Amino acid sequence: MIRSAVLTKSDKITELVRETIKAVYPKYYPAGAVEFFLAHHKPEKIASDIEAGKVYVIEQDGVIAGTVTIDGNDIARLFVEPSKQGKGYGGKLLDFAENMIFGYSETIRLDSSLPAKSIYIKRGYKEKEYHKILTDNGDYLCYDIMELEK
Repeated sequence: MIRSAVLTKSDKITELVRETIKAVYPKYYPAGAVEFFLAHHKPEKIASDIEAGKVYVIEQDGVIAGTVTIDGNDIARLFVEPSKQGKGYGGKLLDFAENMIFGYSETIRLDSSLPAKSIYIKRGYKEKEYHKILTDNGDYLCYDIMELEK
């Protein structure tokens, strides 16, 4: 079941995001980039997005299995708990977000990390821009801005 996130679950959502980054991103990025991602997804920002009604969760047996943030026509912070990956939760969250956004926009935009890029390409997203950020310790974080047209 997908529903709006509630502020009382902010810590659980933050933990899910951080644990997913720690489990998945080191396979694709150097340590400095992983630390950048962890710092970028601050608990305060997640709580603020929940309060603004932008965050949704998918649950299994009352436990949060994944989350997605919808901000205008942007899909952001789509994460599935590592032990639940490969079971369709991410696809359901993405379907949900796309359906919501296509209800009021002709274009969906997202920033794609390396681990998710192939998923978005398979769904028809097109690369629009490539970015790299130099992190504090000299590592690079690379990502693409991608779009899907209705």
